[in-house]
Formats: sequence, structure tokens, C-alpha cells
Amino acid sequence: MKRVYIVHGWGGYPKEGWLNWLKPKLEEHGFEVQMPAMPDSEYPKMHAWLGTLSETVGTPDENCYFVGHSLGCIAILRYLESLPEGQGVGGAVLVAGFTDMNITVEEDEDIQEVQSFFETELDFAALRKRCPNFIAIHSDNDPFVALRYADIFREKLGAEVVIEHEKLHFCEGEGVSELPSALEAVLRLAGE
Repeated sequence: MKRVYIVHGWGGYPKEGWLNWLKPKLEEHGFEVQMPAMPDSEYPKMHAWLGTLSETVGTPDENCYFVGHSLGCIAILRYLESLPEGQGVGGAVLVAGFTDMNITVEEDEDIQEVQSFFETELDFAALRKRCPNFIAIHSDNDPFVALRYADIFREKLGAEVVIEHEKLHFCEGEGVSELPSALEAVLRLAGE
């Protein structure tokens, strides 16, 4: 059975906004969907988030797909990076994802709370071996994550890029309670 793991972001929770909308939509297409509550989401620590993901997923395979929002994207990338050689997944959808601590449009933004996710640079070659298919979804007016990350994901991961118009940071409080492009992305990755 095809499985999808939806990972919320910094300060988030599983049943927020479009993430909670996405779960039943995927289940209608026959996916088993899990939405783990990541520990201490206000003050996230990479080792704790990776432990939760590892425990939730168990043994990953090509029928596993991931959807992340914001910090959930880097958590997914770090999880994939940690997989042993020869182990991999089917694909990942990265919504408002980023790859380093210089994420913001406002360069003076303090994001020290997430420093543990960035103590080393991402190993993009290893990521491509463990996950052959990425789709990155970004908003053209995200106040937190600069649009340049769409180019980084395209260049470094071979990601297909989807640019949404005026979706800010894809948060429920910003009016984004559904995200059809995320559903379409998972279905494409899974060959549905």
C-alpha cells in the first residue's frame, strides 16, 4: 500500500489548515496517511524530529511519500539524508521549504530556534539517491521563505517547481485551508 507522511512546520501541529484538508483527500485515493505530531514544535530539535519520523515510518520503501510544510521540509530532507545506503522512498513534496538558516526575505529575522537542523550542509547527492522525485511548491509573496529556494530545489534536487500566486506562507491564518497543488503533486509522484 502507498503511504504518505505529512510533516507540519515550526510551531505547527498535524491538524492545521491544508495539511488536515490533504489527509482525507489522499485517503480517497487509497493512500494510508499519517500526520505525526512533531515534538516541541515551538523549539524544535532535529534529533527529536528525526526520531519521531523514523519511528512513524518504520522501514521506508518506494511506496513511501512525504509532504512537508516549512520546517517540515528540512526535517524530511534530514530524515532522507539519514537513511542507509540503498534505502529510499518514492518522492517528496516540499511546501515553502528551505535549505539553510538564511531563509527570510527579512534578513534580520532571528531563527536561532531551528539551528540544530543546519549544523551541517545538506548532502544533495545523497538525497537524490534516496529520493528520485521532488516537487517544490512556493508562494510568490511568502514573507518568510525567499523564492530563491525554488531555484535551489530545482538545481540541487532536480525538483519540479510549482509557484503559487499570493499564498503567503501557506498558513491557515493567512487564508490557506486547502492546497490542491499539494494533492496533485503527491498523485503525480505516485503515478496516480
